[in-house]
Amino acid sequence: MTLTGKRILMGNEAIAFGAMKAGLQIASGYPGTPSSEVMETIISHAKKYGIYAEWATNEKVALETAVGAAYSGANTIVTMKQVGLNVASDPLMSLSYIGIKGSLVILVSDDPGPHSSQTEQDTRAFGHFSNIPVLDPSTPQEAYDMTKLAFKLSHELETPVILRTTTRVSHGCEDVLIEDIDPVTRDIEGFVKDTRWTIFPKLTAQRHPLLEELQVKMSDHFSEYFNDNTFNSITKGSSRIGIAASGVSALYAKEAIKEHSDVFSFFKSGTAYPFPEKAALKFMKGLNDLIVVEELDPYMEEQFLQIAGKYHLNINIHGKKNGSFPVSGEYDVDVVTDSINRALENIGSEDAESAAASIRLSHSVAAVKPEDIPALPIRAPTLCAGCMHRTVFYAFKKTAAKLKKQVGIDSVFSGDIGCYTLGNALPLNMVDTCLCMGAGISVAAGLSHTPEFMQGEKAKQVAFIGDSTFFHSGIAAVVSAVYNNADITIAVLDNRTTAMTGHQPHPGIGLTAMGSPAQMIDIAEVLKSCGVGMVKTIETDDLDKCMDIAAEAMEFEGPSAVVFKGKCVAICKATGQYVVDEEKCTNCKLCINQLGCPAIFSISSGIPVIQDTCSGCGLCAQICPSGAIVLKEA
Repeated sequence: MTLTGKRILMGNEAIAFGAMKAGLQIASGYPGTPSSEVMETIISHAKKYGIYAEWATNEKVALETAVGAAYSGANTIVTMKQVGLNVASDPLMSLSYIGIKGSLVILVSDDPGPHSSQTEQDTRAFGHFSNIPVLDPSTPQEAYDMTKLAFKLSHELETPVILRTTTRVSHGCEDVLIEDIDPVTRDIEGFVKDTRWTIFPKLTAQRHPLLEELQVKMSDHFSEYFNDNTFNSITKGSSRIGIAASGVSALYAKEAIKEHSDVFSFFKSGTAYPFPEKAALKFMKGLNDLIVVEELDPYMEEQFLQIAGKYHLNINIHGKKNGSFPVSGEYDVDVVTDSINRALENIGSEDAESAAASIRLSHSVAAVKPEDIPALPIRAPTLCAGCMHRTVFYAFKKTAAKLKKQVGIDSVFSGDIGCYTLGNALPLNMVDTCLCMGAGISVAAGLSHTPEFMQGEKAKQVAFIGDSTFFHSGIAAVVSAVYNNADITIAVLDNRTTAMTGHQPHPGIGLTAMGSPAQMIDIAEVLKSCGVGMVKTIETDDLDKCMDIAAEAMEFEGPSAVVFKGKCVAICKATGQYVVDEEKCTNCKLCINQLGCPAIFSISSGIPVIQDTCSGCGLCAQICPSGAIVLKEA
């Protein structure tokens, strides 16, 4: 085997290279930050190495597709973010009972913080829940090595393996030692009919004991990794205080205690589930206190508490549960330093004779004093300058206001997950509810059925959903809304891409992940085939026409839908730039106060200024009452 040497790689790229080195044949996924670059990297190398890769319509479909390929003996990977694992949980729970042939690695990226997610959920707990092994890398190099291990374990044990990362591992970069990759072999066995692939209660009853036995076997196996595996390690310190950590938290903890690393015993585990009980028990014996460092759930802490109770160990465990560490949010070295100090203070109060307990960790000296760093400009989340979504939101806002004035009926706007979630920002303020992917339509339908239990006028229900999300989980909600006579208006904001996660294609584009032409699925035709009573399609260039069609849809009794088509300004060239004619401008500030376009601003009471970020959508010109906003001459 020839080593190609080190390359600076993002953790997600390292996972892709690890999968390709492991003999990946088929990859499937759904984009979601912070996981998307794994599939993007695989796709960019797929033709070179003979890999088949595809973006699925949602995570459940992606997993089931990978499962089908694995049933034939293929080496497969499926990628998603932690919220996507919820969507895929139905097949996942059954799959753990059935198992697979070939190999199947499930890459799930958690998002402590969270930076771009609805939740801070912890996939380690999901592994425990579903009885599927979880590997937890702390660096891009470990991510590369663990990906290969995950394929190996999956093949040997005939079970899927979860590779769980967090944002700092997924998006962090370092020199990663990678190896040459050979083109994919074509020697899989193919699907062989067997009763084991069809889950029935009898099969479930037979497989459950085997599944439980596998957890014990894996726990013992992972405990042996502490002898010869760098993913798991134990170092002994001079005191009777231990520190345990996994994932990127292990790096934070090592950095925090670097001046006292000889004092504390250290337990680092990259094999999160099944927990390596025998190794943990060996580590805990002889300790008076154990400090557990981990982001998200107190998963390791609970494992250590169980072991302490099970074996009647006299040991104090410090973590989230006793208030030493924050129970939520993303950690860093400073957070971990302060938290370990809190734990040491607790230990000190309990054990006055412990010299180690009197240690206090110090923060690293910043290269630049914090007070010398200029404040960053405040940049609230907002839609891009020229985004077509702004036109749609504004059209419905004006239409709803007119409806309220004319007939006294309020409107409720149910949003969804994607760029259009940003419609909640002022001054648009057009997202009254947002729960999860595809829920906008279902929530609007639920709201539409409540008036018969209310006193007073019912409200008009409008659901906003993006094109990619429509395919992800919107269609089933449309079918249900039609079937149950929900009086709602569905606004599909079709900007021809999956914009928020990096512009991946979807079934409405007519192009596959690997660049091949594909049958384009027309959203309007899908809506019609679902039985939506009124379906219209319109470009978003003309605000007045958008308002007219919004009014028509909202006045329709029963399910109605409008597909608003436009361009994503992040991938299309600007069509021009607008400027303010100062002689015509009355300084009414309508363009600023009603649109919230980041390209338009004014200083104090001055005339509005349009910046170079203007993409030429012309929405501001269409609402300017004095005609002062004009297209800049070339």
